[in-house]
Amino acid sequence: MDARLRNKPLLVGGTSDRGVVAACSYETRGYGVHSGMSMKLAKQLCPEAIVIRGNAGTYSKHSDEVTEIIKQETPLFEKSSIDEFYADLTGMDRFYGCYKLATEIRNKIIKETGLPISFGLSINKVVSKIATGEAKPDSQLMINDGCEKEFMAPLSIKKIPQVGDKTYQTLRHLGVRKIQTIQEMQEDMMVRVLGKNGSMIWRRAQGVDNRPVVAFNERKSISTERTFDKDTIDVHKLKSILIAMTENLAFQLRRGDKLTGCINVKIKYSDFNTYSKQLRVPYGSADHILIPKILDLFERLYNRRLLVRLIGIRFSHLVSGNYQINLFDDTESALNLYNALDKMREKYGDRSVVRASGLGAKTIGRMTNPFNGLPPVVLAHRKQ
Repeated sequence: MDARLRNKPLLVGGTSDRGVVAACSYETRGYGVHSGMSMKLAKQLCPEAIVIRGNAGTYSKHSDEVTEIIKQETPLFEKSSIDEFYADLTGMDRFYGCYKLATEIRNKIIKETGLPISFGLSINKVVSKIATGEAKPDSQLMINDGCEKEFMAPLSIKKIPQVGDKTYQTLRHLGVRKIQTIQEMQEDMMVRVLGKNGSMIWRRAQGVDNRPVVAFNERKSISTERTFDKDTIDVHKLKSILIAMTENLAFQLRRGDKLTGCINVKIKYSDFNTYSKQLRVPYGSADHILIPKILDLFERLYNRRLLVRLIGIRFSHLVSGNYQINLFDDTESALNLYNALDKMREKYGDRSVVRASGLGAKTIGRMTNPFNGLPPVVLAHRKQ
């Protein structure tokens, strides 16, 4: 904690103009700044803001401290992001009283971590999330059963999760500003305007949300990407980064006992046009098999000869399993090498041992096993 930054307008995220605001202090909100915004626009809206580079390791450490307390005090919880949790307190009212228990947990977190924390208590996820937003920056709020619609009615439609900028503008053009207006509309009207998403937004405006608290989330894919500070046409650099990405994701697969059956390469050019190609592959997790296939996809995809703004790869169609030995190509020494490299990475970090061809990508790595059931190490996007 840095007391010198208290009550100052702060922006946390990538420090270059191409960076994204991962989080911002409440002193910046009045200027229209929000998480997910480009750092360039945020600095234009709030020029006096102090920009701080994000530190995923520090955030993960504090998140783990909070997680451990919640794990000890609640019967069932879901960690939906690095700084957001849902807890199912069903039945606890017979022993403690749900609001009393939630208050005690909040006080314990504040006392043991020194972090400010807010909570909203209601019968479901969506109302609790909205109530938590109203309780911020450091308070608590309970919405009694049956009072959900009344609580949400005077709030802006922006408060509904899944209402992003585009949906907000569509609804504003219809004259819809408050949640109460959606509550008074027919569901089929929302569907005609917004499609299937309109039905979900309508139900959430009514305070209806039947999603359960899920303690574990199985990943369906794993990916990584890199946005360049300066657009590049250096093919050698692009291939080096793709190699480093593939090597790292393959290690993540092996540490999670996973295999991929589909690979994807994505390129965003300087004109913001984005292209991707994917390829079904035999299930595997070996660098020496996946890297040539990724590079081949890149060669087939990169045909515009424009400056590149972003590249990324994704492994999908994941299944549980260990690396399948190729009867003709693999040797015992090669398999032993993989085991030794993976043990070193587990002990000293993802980038402790890398291929020479991927040395150019210094910051490609992960803080934790992506298959531990927890969400990626990013701050909760306030607009989702």
